[in-house]
Amino acid sequence: MNHRANSDTPSRKILRPRRLALLGTVAALGVAVLAASPSSSKFGPSSFIAPAQAAESAATPPGFGDLVSKVKPAVISVRVRIDQDNDKSAMLQQNRMDSDEDSPFDQFSRQFGFRFPGGPNGMPRQRHQMITGEGSGFFISADGYAVTNNHVVDHAQSVQVTLDDGTSYTAKVVGTDPKTDLALIKVDGKKDFPFVKFSDQKPRIGDWVVAVGNPFGLGGTVTAGIVSASGRDIGNGPYDDFIQIDAPINKGNSGGPAFDMNGNVIGVNTAIFSPSGGSVGIGFDIPATTAKLVVAQLKDKGAVTRGWLGVQVQPVTADIADSLGLKEARGAIVDTPQDGSPAAKAGIAAGDVITAVNGTAVKDSRDLARTIATLAPGSSVKLDVFRDGGTKTLTLALGELPNERQAKANGGADEGREQPGAGTPRLGLGLAPAGEVQGAGQKGVVVTEVDPQGPAAQRGIQTGDVILNVGGKAVANVGDVRAELAQAKSSGKRSVLLQVRSAEATRFVAVPLA
Repeated sequence: MNHRANSDTPSRKILRPRRLALLGTVAALGVAVLAASPSSSKFGPSSFIAPAQAAESAATPPGFGDLVSKVKPAVISVRVRIDQDNDKSAMLQQNRMDSDEDSPFDQFSRQFGFRFPGGPNGMPRQRHQMITGEGSGFFISADGYAVTNNHVVDHAQSVQVTLDDGTSYTAKVVGTDPKTDLALIKVDGKKDFPFVKFSDQKPRIGDWVVAVGNPFGLGGTVTAGIVSASGRDIGNGPYDDFIQIDAPINKGNSGGPAFDMNGNVIGVNTAIFSPSGGSVGIGFDIPATTAKLVVAQLKDKGAVTRGWLGVQVQPVTADIADSLGLKEARGAIVDTPQDGSPAAKAGIAAGDVITAVNGTAVKDSRDLARTIATLAPGSSVKLDVFRDGGTKTLTLALGELPNERQAKANGGADEGREQPGAGTPRLGLGLAPAGEVQGAGQKGVVVTEVDPQGPAAQRGIQTGDVILNVGGKAVANVGDVRAELAQAKSSGKRSVLLQVRSAEATRFVAVPLA
C-alpha cells in the first residue's frame, strides 16, 4: 500500500533487489532438484512410471489455462493521477500510509491498491505535485463499463486503463459508493470490449478461485486458491460481508476480479490481512451479490440510495438474551430510535429486539444493517420484534438513508454509593440522581464511582455514564436500581440489562448478577 516509485515510472520496473534475490534463490533450488532426480542412486535411470500411474496423471485437470484465456482479456489495469496540492483527502490518505500502523487492516483496508511516491524517508514533496495510484478492474459490458474499488479512483483527476493487449484508454468515473468501496468507470469509443459476468450463485467454502489483476504494476497477473470463509467483518464499513480467499493478492490487486471455475466473478478483491506487507494468503473480496446491486444503481443514477430504518442497534449477546428471556442470542437490540425516523413512527422502542425482516431471521445488528440497506427507500417491510417476553410484527415504510445517518452497530435521598439490601445483587457502582447532578429534567442515575473489581466495571461502565433503566424499567434513584436488581434475581435471571448513556452513544449492557 505504501510502495514508492517515481510518479511517472512504470511500476513493473521497480522491484526491490531483495525480492528478486529471493525469487532467484527459489528458482535455483528448483533447478538443482530437477537435475539431481534422474541420477538418484535409489531409483536409478531404469525407473519408469507404471501404466496405472500414467493413466492417473493423464486424468489430472490440466490447470486453469482455459479459464484464464477466456477471462483475462476483460481484466484491466487502472492508473489514476491525483493533484496532491489541491486534494486534502489524498494528503491525509498519504500521511496515513506513510506512517506505521498498529493494525494490519489499517495498513491495507481500502488503500492496499495504491502506490504513492515520496514519504518521510524520501525527498520533500513539491507544490502542485501529481501523485499516482494503481489498481485493477474488469469490464462488465461490451460498451466499456468497468468495475473497480472506490479507493482506487477516489478523488482522481484522471483515470487511465490498460487492457491485457497493452492498449490504453482514458476512463471517466460514473459513480462511487464509499460504504462498500465500489466504483463504476466507463471507457468510451468502442462497443466490443471483452467482458465478464457476475456469478448468480454464492461460492462454497473450499471452491477454487482465480484472481487476476495488477499487483505492483505487473498487469495481467494470475493467482489461484480456494474460498476460505464467508461473511467476514473486517471493520471496513457498515456493510462488511467479505468473502475470504487464499489466492495471493497484493498491492495493486484492488478492484480486480476473483473468478469461479465457470469464469464468473464471485467477488471484487478489496483488502488483505498482512502483518508483513505482502500476501500471507488472507484476502477479502466484496461478494458478487453486493457488487451487482451497487453497480446497477451507480449505472442508473451515479449514486446509491439505501433504505433507512432509523435506529441504533447492537448485537444480542448471551447475557442480553438471558436477561430478556430470549432462547437464542440472535437479533439486534434497539439502543435508541431516532426522532422522526420510520422506526420511531412505527412504535419501535429502546430495548426491542428485531429478530426478522420480512420473515427472514436477523443474525445480528450488522446483518440487520445490511438487509435494510439492500431495500429501496419507500419499501414496505415487516419487522418481527421481541418485547416484554413476546413477539409482535410491525409494518413500516423505509426512509432514505441520509448521508449523515446509518443503522449502525455500536454500539434524591439515595445519593451515595450503592448499598444493596440483604440478598440484593451488587453492581459495584456509586450512583446519584441525574437531575441533581446534571441539572433539572435529566433522567436516570449518574455513575459517580466504579469499583474496578465489580461486575459493572467488567462490562465497561465508567464514571459519568448515566443508567436510564434497569431490566426494562426506568430508574430515577438508587432505590429504583435496588428494586429492579432484586426483582431480576427473584425471577431467576443470571444477568440484568441496563440501558446506559455515555458520551459516545446510548447502549445496552448485560451485567451478571453476583
